[in-house]
Amino acid sequence: MILADQFFPGALGGIAALHGAHYARHWGFGTVFEAKVAAELAAFACRQAPGDLVLLGRDDAGLAASLILDLNDPASGPRGAHLRWFIVSDRCRGSGIGRKMLAQAMRHADAQSGGKAWLTTFAGLDAARHLYESAGFRLAAEAEGEAWGSRVVEQEFHRG
Repeated sequence: MILADQFFPGALGGIAALHGAHYARHWGFGTVFEAKVAAELAAFACRQAPGDLVLLGRDDAGLAASLILDLNDPASGPRGAHLRWFIVSDRCRGSGIGRKMLAQAMRHADAQSGGKAWLTTFAGLDAARHLYESAGFRLAAEAEGEAWGSRVVEQEFHRG
């Protein structure tokens, strides 16, 4: 596994495809979700600034994992760095790449935002929640919503 720190050709589409396929298969999410990922990721790529962290795992089959630490998200305010588009392909789950990427991102947050970071997710992703909590994130808010195009219990986690 090679861990890249910048987008490569096809990476944006690959990240959207990983999210779209995974969440359709496991959670029944549809086109609205994949389009939201693609649109927000494209907006980030166009405004990416120094300090932002891009981590992309590649293996022989292509894009295998992604994690973006967005230090310049206009929506962040005092919450700090926004952890976004964190996913590990099914073929690489359990390999430790996700934990390695999250640890690198948290070191970056420690250096760049005083350790403050936040993320949004939804209830039911127990393995992800365990990983987030092991990195110092704590549940800050929870409510039913449809931000991902499907009704779920949306959650916001904060660190630092």
